[in-house]
This record gives sequence, C-alpha cells and structure tokens, in this order.
Amino acid sequence: MLLEGKKLLVTGVLTDSSIAFHVARLAQEQGAEVVLTSFGRTMKITQVIARRLPAAAPVLELDVTDTDHLASLAERVGEHTDRLNGVVHSIGFAPAGAFNFLEAGWDDVATALHTSAYSLKALAVATQPLLQRGSSIVGLTFDGSYAWPVYDWMGVSKAAFEAVNRYCARDLGPLGVRANLVSAGPIRTTAAKSIPGFQAFEDTWGARAPLGWDVNDPVPAAQACVALLSDWFPATTGEIVHVDGGVHAMGQ
Repeated sequence: MLLEGKKLLVTGVLTDSSIAFHVARLAQEQGAEVVLTSFGRTMKITQVIARRLPAAAPVLELDVTDTDHLASLAERVGEHTDRLNGVVHSIGFAPAGAFNFLEAGWDDVATALHTSAYSLKALAVATQPLLQRGSSIVGLTFDGSYAWPVYDWMGVSKAAFEAVNRYCARDLGPLGVRANLVSAGPIRTTAAKSIPGFQAFEDTWGARAPLGWDVNDPVPAAQACVALLSDWFPATTGEIVHVDGGVHAMGQ
C-alpha cells in the first residue's frame, strides 16, 4: 500500500488506455483517494471512464488555460478533500499546424506551449493551497532532448515542459513539495493517435529498446508515476525517470 492515506488530483483521464487512467487505478489500489479533472466535451467521457476505476472518483472541470478554472480549483477540490498529497499532470495539446515546424504560426505554437508546458506551473500554483509538506507533483513527458520525427512544436513544448519542472522543483522544494517527470515511450493513446505520423515511433521503438517496448501497455509508465507519488523518493526532485525500454540511453 504505497499510497495509503494519500489524496491525489489526477488530470488527463480520457480513456482506459491513457496513462493517467492507470495512474488513478493503481493509486486507488495502493490506498489513495483520487479526484479527477476533465473539461468541455470530454467531461462526459471522463465520467464514464471513471466508473471503471476500483472506487468512485469525482470529476472536476479544469481547462488549464482558463484562469477562472485555475483560480477556483483549490476551493473546488476542497469540496471533496481537505488536502492534497500529490498531483499528476497528464496534459498536452498542439493544434494541427504546430506539427509542421517551419510553417507553424505563432498562434499554434503559443497554444502548444501554454497547454503543454506553462500549464505545469499553473497547476502547481493552483493546487498549492492544498499541497502538504512531502507532497509530490508528477508530470508525463516525451523525451525533450531530441528533435523527433513529426513531433515538431510539441517536441519543443516538451523540452519547455521539462525546464518548467526544474524550476518548479527549485521553487516548491522549500515548501516540501517535489516535482518530477516520467518520460514514457510511445503509447497508443487517444492523444498519440492525433499526432500526424505517430506510427513512425511505433514502428521503430521496440527494435531500439534493449528491453523491448509494447505501445499498447501504459502500465509501466503508470507504475513509475505511482512510485514517485509515494514516500519512497523523499529526496528526489527535478528528475526525469525514463520508462521507455531503454531507448534514451542508446545511440543510433
């Protein structure tokens, strides 16, 4: 029971193939209480998927680019729990135009950066009133160290996201709050399917991974998130844990 007695806010649960869904599921199995977020047209989908969790979980509306949603988040979460011991950031979006690096306009790039990078800081600040000493913020990334095929401005956003995490670690550390990321290999989620040419990752990743890789299995990444949410990493912050079969460590 790694998370016994802990109370968590988990964003990004859309389908039962999403990493966030399995973070919520495993967290409940490990003793945590979970509150979920969703927004807009996806709210009803998240509410349906939430019924597949081991225990009922409330779903709050949260658009991380909406200042009103962020300003009221702590109060709304407070209607379901008196504190938070962990927050999971599993949010990313880029308009179609952002997947053409040289031709992308600033409006598309700005949307990608706001939703996929700045939102980590925004979520941390919004939940800070409820976060206890010893709390853990965990985000999901896709290795921002490289210029990947087809990823384009979403790749830039992930690099920015990883930088934002380091600054969150710096500024939240004195408050006793850790900030870490899990860098997962490609998982066949709804978000991944919306990326033009995503199959390029699927076709080559398993061959490059020393441990092999299953694009249909989000559980290993979810398990890493749960571990980072637990008390077993009390002195780890600003870190990126790679759950990618080992691809990050290999040359071409």
